[in-house]
Amino acid sequence: MTQTDQFIRRLDALKEGERSRLRTLAGKSLDETLQGFDLFSGLWWPLRQQNQAAPRRETSWLVVKLFGAFPVRHVRSDRPEAGPTLARILGWCEPHDEHARPRFRGRFDALLCSPLSALEPHLRWALPVVADAVTARRATGLDWVQLLDDLSIWDRGEEHRRGIDVRQDWARQYLEAAK
Repeated sequence: MTQTDQFIRRLDALKEGERSRLRTLAGKSLDETLQGFDLFSGLWWPLRQQNQAAPRRETSWLVVKLFGAFPVRHVRSDRPEAGPTLARILGWCEPHDEHARPRFRGRFDALLCSPLSALEPHLRWALPVVADAVTARRATGLDWVQLLDDLSIWDRGEEHRRGIDVRQDWARQYLEAAK
C-alpha cells in the first residue's frame, strides 16, 4: 500500500464532525486557521514521519479540503486505464447539447491550464459534477488516490518519473470518455 493510499484511507475514516470542519476550510491556506492546521497535521504528519515519499503537503491540503466538501466515495480501480478518474468522469458527463458542451469543455480546459496554486476553484466546479454522476450511477465513485497522485506532479510536466504530462493524460481521458 502506497503512502497516498494510506492518506486517503485516513481521510475516508474521518467522522462526520471532522468532515464538517473540513468543509469550512474551502479556499483557505493551511496556516490560516489553527483548527485546519491541527486536523491536517494529524492526518499528514504521521505518514510523512514514516516515509519522505508521502504526498506533497500542498496537494494533500488541497485534497483534504475537497474531500471534506465533496464526500464522493473513494473507489480504487483494478484497471487504472478505465478507472473512475476525475477527467474520465467529467468526459462521461459532458453535455450532449451543442450549446452547453462548449461551456462545459471550456471549464475543463481552464482547469487543465491552471497551475496548482490556482486549481482549487476549478476543482470545486468539477467535483459537484462528479458527485452528481455518482448519484446518477454514471460512476461508481472517484479514485481519490489517483487524483492526489496526479496533483502531486501537476506542475512537473514530463520531467516526472512516470514520463507523462498529467494534463495531457487528463485531456486524453476526457476526450476518450466524451466520445
